[in-house]
Amino acid sequence: MNAMRLRRLRRLPMMGGIAAGALVVLAATPAFAHVSVQPGQAEQGSYSTIAFKVPNEKDNASTVKLEVTLPADHPLASVMAQPVPGWDVKLTKTKLAKPVEVHGEKISEAVTKVTWTGGKIEPGTFQQFPLSVGELPEDADQLVFKALQTYDDKEVVRWIEAPKDGAPEPENPAPVLKLVKPAEGSDGHGGSSASGDTDSAAEKAKAEKTEETASDSSGDSSDTTARVLGIVGIVIGIAGVAFGVLAGRRRNA
Repeated sequence: MNAMRLRRLRRLPMMGGIAAGALVVLAATPAFAHVSVQPGQAEQGSYSTIAFKVPNEKDNASTVKLEVTLPADHPLASVMAQPVPGWDVKLTKTKLAKPVEVHGEKISEAVTKVTWTGGKIEPGTFQQFPLSVGELPEDADQLVFKALQTYDDKEVVRWIEAPKDGAPEPENPAPVLKLVKPAEGSDGHGGSSASGDTDSAAEKAKAEKTEETASDSSGDSSDTTARVLGIVGIVIGIAGVAFGVLAGRRRNA
């Protein structure tokens, strides 16, 4: 009896270690992936291409629909969808309470929702849905896009909770696009300004022309040097022949 108790006592540390190990594994297990926007940031006042990355989290169902609601407090005058093979896309426009002005033109309605249907995101896979959007607001540091992910078993996952600074990530966070100050020299289109490109091209052409001129000058100089050396060689040769003739005459005399 004492021997049995001793064996049980010996097993306790082992069982405790296994339990502790299990807790560590559970704590280290990453949270389920959620709908996100890629890349995670863009420049204020720019036109950018973003994509909604949608992973399939279920092992026994496929994602068959994605609805993304665009922020109403910062309407985007330009929204264009890139075709995704196997998927149909619908852009829903809404009349704006307050028209926005873009490039001197007043826009009274804007796209407020984009819906993709007809395709399937199988278990263990993901799909990206690209949009070209702009002009991004200059008076905001982020845009929150609320997304609904529908599975073919009728379940709808609502990714609509806006993250808050200093608070843990919500259970169903909405995709968030961070907005940053434009980089120096940016024209608001995600690249260098047109004038900057023109200046660069002009400087490059000038440099190539200068290099070409220098090369031509170097070539001309080389040709001139070769001609001079050739003439000197001929003169030296003639002088050598003349010296040989004179030396021969003296010996004969």
